[in-house]
Amino acid sequence: MLTAGVDLAAESKGTALAVIDWSRRAATVEVGLGVPDAAIARVAPDVDRLGIDCAFGWPDDFVSFVTRHAEGLRVDGSREEGLAWRRRLSYRATDRATRDITGRWPLSVATDRLGLTAMHCAVLLDAIGDAVGTPVDRSGGGTAVEVYPAATLRGWGFDTRGYKSDGGVREALLDRILARAPWLDLGSATRQLLVSSDDAFDAVIAALAARAHALGRTHPVPEEYRDQARREGWIALPVGRLEELAPEGAPSGAPG
Repeated sequence: MLTAGVDLAAESKGTALAVIDWSRRAATVEVGLGVPDAAIARVAPDVDRLGIDCAFGWPDDFVSFVTRHAEGLRVDGSREEGLAWRRRLSYRATDRATRDITGRWPLSVATDRLGLTAMHCAVLLDAIGDAVGTPVDRSGGGTAVEVYPAATLRGWGFDTRGYKSDGGVREALLDRILARAPWLDLGSATRQLLVSSDDAFDAVIAALAARAHALGRTHPVPEEYRDQARREGWIALPVGRLEELAPEGAPSGAPG
C-alpha cells in the first residue's frame, strides 16, 4: 500500500507532499516542499489514498446565500439571528461533526483564512479527477480524502499545542509519535525537515490519516449527510490508535 498526504497552501510554494510506502515492515517516507499541482496529480493514480489538508467545498447554506445575493434576490435570514445564523452559513456539516467529536470548531472555509487555499483545492481536485479518470468524491469515497492533521493527532492522544509555530515542540512531538510508531522510517534528512517545516510535518500526518481511512479506521459519514458531504466535503477523523496503522510484521511501539 502507498498513501500520500498534502499540506495545501494557497500557492504551490507553500505546499508539501508526503508519500508513505507500507509494503515492508518499516514504512518509508518521502517528503517534498514547494510541490505543484501537476506533481500531486501524477502521484494520485499510484496511491491507495491521498489525504489533503484543506476543505473540499463550501457550506451549502453559504453557497445558497451568495448565489441569491448575486442574483439580486432576498437572502434568507429569517430562521435564525445573530451567531446562530452566521454559524449556519459559516460551517459545513463535517465542521459541526468535527466539533462534536473533538470539542473544537475547525476554521470556517467561508469566513476564515482558508478561502484562498480552498480555491486552490478546488482546482487541484479537478486535476486529481483527471489523473485518476473519475471526478473526486468529496465525501472521501475515492482516492482523495479531506483530512485535518491537528485533529488527527489529538484523536490519537497527542498534545498539539504550539507544534505549528515551534520547531522544538515539533521535535518533541515527533519523538512521541515515533515512540508509538517505531515502524515509521523517516531517515535523518526527512526527520530534520519535519522539525524545520510545519508544512512537511503536516503532510506526513496527512499521509498517516490517509492510511487510517484506507484501513477503515476513521469515523464514517453519517447516512443523513452523505449527499451533503459529496458537495461540501467530509473530514476523515481517526478512530482507534496510531499503532493500528503498522505495516504487517512491524515492531510494536510504546503504549499510547
